[in-house]
Amino acid sequence: MTIQRMDNVLIVVEDIDAVIAFFVELGMELEGKGPVEGPWVERVIGIDDVRQDVAMLRTPDGHGRIELAMFHTPKAIGAEPRNAPANTLGIRRVMFAVDDIDDVVARLRAHGAELVGEIAQYENIYRLCYLRGPEGIVVGLAEQLT
Repeated sequence: MTIQRMDNVLIVVEDIDAVIAFFVELGMELEGKGPVEGPWVERVIGIDDVRQDVAMLRTPDGHGRIELAMFHTPKAIGAEPRNAPANTLGIRRVMFAVDDIDDVVARLRAHGAELVGEIAQYENIYRLCYLRGPEGIVVGLAEQLT
């Protein structure tokens, strides 16, 4: 076997506290938040003079993680439109299984989230939607019906 598991997905953000609040409301648990800088991180990411804040959030089952990074130096570079449509090249969303999609959508709307399309049902198996949250981050929600 070449890999053991997928450890985390990194999202670079401008307002780390707002994004943490969004993912905590979704149900993720904040493992920690703090500054990251120095030669070791510069060697890993290939950028000199890095100073950033990093937060790690995990899913309640402990198997999935999202890492957030807010760069102080050098500042983050905007590479794509904030409201990129679903057919834009690159990572478009992270999907989460939820118990009650209507409740989650309502709670995330309080953090500025908006439906990308609408809540739709796939056969008698799932109710699904995409939500655009802070900084244009798109999350998918899937409520299993059977």
